[in-house]
Amino acid sequence: MSSIAEKLQVVNKNIANASVAAGRDPAQVRLLAVSKTFDADAVLAAVTAGQRAFGENYLQEALDKIAALRVMAPEAMLEWHFIGPIQSNKTRPIAENFDWVHTIDRERIAQRLSEQRPAGMAPLNVCIQVNISAEASKSGVVPAEAAALAHVVSGLPGLRLRGLMAIPAPADAATEQRAAFRQVRLLQEQLQQQGLALDTLSMGMSGDMPQAIAEGATMVRIGSAIFGQRPPIHS
Repeated sequence: MSSIAEKLQVVNKNIANASVAAGRDPAQVRLLAVSKTFDADAVLAAVTAGQRAFGENYLQEALDKIAALRVMAPEAMLEWHFIGPIQSNKTRPIAENFDWVHTIDRERIAQRLSEQRPAGMAPLNVCIQVNISAEASKSGVVPAEAAALAHVVSGLPGLRLRGLMAIPAPADAATEQRAAFRQVRLLQEQLQQQGLALDTLSMGMSGDMPQAIAEGATMVRIGSAIFGQRPPIHS
């Protein structure tokens, strides 16, 4: 069985290969290791192998890991990304402990994160989640409402609007996968033309990463290909 370090090496190689195939510089695509449901020891193994950015969905589990890694790897400059749905009563610990939030989908959440970001910390990097496939089961703002939300978020103190995040509906054909990612990229380009300085497209996971990279992803979210089969999901 491959170790986490070996799996990370394969994933990074796959990212580089997909970037080159798309005519892009591999340095333009960052790997976000999705460590949700895996313990601090698994994260430490990835840190030891050179990974620094980690994505978490479940707040209490994430806070426990963040605290543990401060002790286990005190010299490592880790970057923690919250990539799950956000409830209003959980914005304060997110604002206080994370470097990125990928799932802004309504003004109220953005306002609370802005108000609760500690003054001594760098601005919280945020992405607006776009429900690009209009799925009832998924969070995210519909594309037609993304611009209005983006302009509000960009003006909030304590936040830095970086770009868009999307999880398109599953599709078997690569052409369908690319079409969905292309919609996200075109939406970002529209927002850039409106004066918003966006530099991040958080899209693409294990099953559709090459298609996301071909359409401009700057951050891909990979979990099981690094850490293995997930334990049972909890909240």
